[in-house]
Amino acid sequence: MREEAPRTVTAICRALQEQIDHGLLPQGGKLPAERKLSELFETTRITLREALGQLESEGLIYREERRGWFVSPRRLDYNPLGRSHYHAMVREQGRVPSTELISARSMPAPADICARLGLPALSSVLQIRRVRRIDGRLVLYVEHYLNPAYFPGILDNDLTTSLTEMYERQYDIHYGRVAFDILPTALPAEAAFNLKAAAGSPGLCITRVNRDQRGRIIDCDVEYWRHDAVRVRVEVPD
Repeated sequence: MREEAPRTVTAICRALQEQIDHGLLPQGGKLPAERKLSELFETTRITLREALGQLESEGLIYREERRGWFVSPRRLDYNPLGRSHYHAMVREQGRVPSTELISARSMPAPADICARLGLPALSSVLQIRRVRRIDGRLVLYVEHYLNPAYFPGILDNDLTTSLTEMYERQYDIHYGRVAFDILPTALPAEAAFNLKAAAGSPGLCITRVNRDQRGRIIDCDVEYWRHDAVRVRVEVPD
């Protein structure tokens, strides 16, 4: 029986991928319940879940807690060298963006944030936590850490809008040089919870440390993306 399981997993993966490739299982569409799929392929839930997990790791499907499995929509192209903010970037690719605020507060800066922002020990930072959607689907959990010296009163604003535009409009601050760290990861519990994903699901962590037009380090963003939602694409100019 155990010798048959790998072949069954391969057969399930091939069958579902063919259905996706031919549009019979459309992007964003929901797969049948695991029980029905197990009956269809005449296999156990354990073997089925192994196949679904393999397709998830390949970015073809994704799971939402308490809702089931879905076919992954096309990925968003993310250019780290671009100057466009999230809402503009998504709209430029013909998609619909939205942002929801989770929390916003002043807090003692964690040690790694002090280091990234060049702050002394026991400094305060402004933390803004948000989730972002593309076409209604949760794809990004982000924690923004702002140096409070540069953004007095910012927490009183509508924080579901673009921080980039707010910086320019209210504080005359424009992004200058940006440093990126991009690492594949397993979604930590907080990110997974807010993305309605299982803890440990594959993700992409993008950390940005931003300077302004004067060269001052002004903020740091820690982004956790669903790994199937984004493709990092960079075109270096001549």
